[in-house]
Amino acid sequence: MRTATNTELIEFNDWTLRVRASQTINPRLLILIHGWTGDENSMWVFARGLSTDFWMIAPRAPYPADPSGFSWRAPELLTEGRSSLEALRPAADGLIRLIDEYSASVKVDALQFDLAGFSQGAAMVNLVAMLYPHRVRKMGVLAGFVPAGLEELISQKPLTGKNIFVAHGTQDNMVPIDHARASIELLEQAGAQVTYCEDEVGHKVSATCMRALESYLQD
Repeated sequence: MRTATNTELIEFNDWTLRVRASQTINPRLLILIHGWTGDENSMWVFARGLSTDFWMIAPRAPYPADPSGFSWRAPELLTEGRSSLEALRPAADGLIRLIDEYSASVKVDALQFDLAGFSQGAAMVNLVAMLYPHRVRKMGVLAGFVPAGLEELISQKPLTGKNIFVAHGTQDNMVPIDHARASIELLEQAGAQVTYCEDEVGHKVSATCMRALESYLQD
């Protein structure tokens, strides 16, 4: 059943969040993580088809991006190529603290939660799941990649038993399709089973993959 996306913009512990609360008893917590130059408004296109069983929060990344928007890595840590463990870890650890503090404030169970992220936000999804595998239930990795520097974590197979949804476009010029396919191999090396949706689009999620994402999260 498709539902309206009725959200509220709030400030919480130095974070800016857009939230869609749920009236369901024991709702599932879904964290929506935007990409580079995005903000707390960017991810709601992926949430419109999800039921009110989800309590959703979309945080604004903590660092400014150039020329506008926000980033999950500090400007002084910008490097050539993909975002790395070193560059993204401060934001990943901060995100976990935010989830714990916010969920406690609204009395929502966050022992386990779902994640969906786009581009740099998808890299954050992969990193958070590798660092905190016991916390993450489902993962939507959209037009993203596995950050560099995770070899030691991957060797420990932290994603064993997890099914991960990955969507990518063959015409993506921001994150080339070869990077996505290589990332799937890394996720599988980390122990995950990957449900993969590939379509002939650019740096976005096709309608077919959007429906597959909704089905994956609702299941």
